[in-house]
Amino acid sequence: MRRLFPLPAPPVTAADLDGSGAATTDREWTLDELAEAYAYPVADDPARSGRTGWLRANMVSSLDGAAHHDGRSQPLSGAADMRIFGVLRGLADAVVVGAETVRQEGYRPGRAREAFAARRAAASQGPAPAIAVVTAGLGLDFTLPLFTQPLVPTVVLTGAAAPADRVAEARAAGAEVLFAGEGLGVDPARVAGVLAGRGHHRLLTEGGPRLLGQLVAADALDEMCLSLAPVVALGDAARIMNGPAVAVPERFALTSVLEEAGFLFTRYRRS
Repeated sequence: MRRLFPLPAPPVTAADLDGSGAATTDREWTLDELAEAYAYPVADDPARSGRTGWLRANMVSSLDGAAHHDGRSQPLSGAADMRIFGVLRGLADAVVVGAETVRQEGYRPGRAREAFAARRAAASQGPAPAIAVVTAGLGLDFTLPLFTQPLVPTVVLTGAAAPADRVAEARAAGAEVLFAGEGLGVDPARVAGVLAGRGHHRLLTEGGPRLLGQLVAADALDEMCLSLAPVVALGDAARIMNGPAVAVPERFALTSVLEEAGFLFTRYRRS
């Protein structure tokens, strides 16, 4: 992996030397190095001013703009992308995801990883991130491991007018149901605040495209981590964000670019 932006790159260390003693910046980064590269902004960072938490998104896109192939994002991914995916989860308090993505991708509970145990303990985090599912009708299978076997209780985010019987079923399965809207569905602008109220300040969303579009339209997204895969998918797959046009395009500032095996791993912050 190489850092393309910002430059100059960090000083060469022993880990950057190949067998002949020559310097190389194109190598597999350790999980600790990736964790430092993707660290959440500190509490006094000006970018966090007025924000109850920090919501970053992690998505992958093909060169032609597809967010998935045959309904799943995995065919667009690669080894480095999956390492970064794991690191972003390892740093998060909670992973926010839409109900349709839970169904399509077969979501399972967040798992504890020894590589992040000390870092999470130092940050007063639980052993694994909570999964927070955004849903209006609660059309979910509450017998799945996501609800029955999590290390940290799965959160269901819905509206106050959600079906009472489904709310009761979710709670009976062990899920924590939180209301983030007055109607049937969730108000995207309230997601970060509701989760912060439960101690989840470092937030990660993995979409899908409809949820991500809603979050951006509500001015709720703080950071975009976009992996650009060196593949062409064609077909009619959605873009990484799907929703009505905003009145004025939202502008984000580029903060870093990493490269490995033709993949570009970019980070953008609210500007």
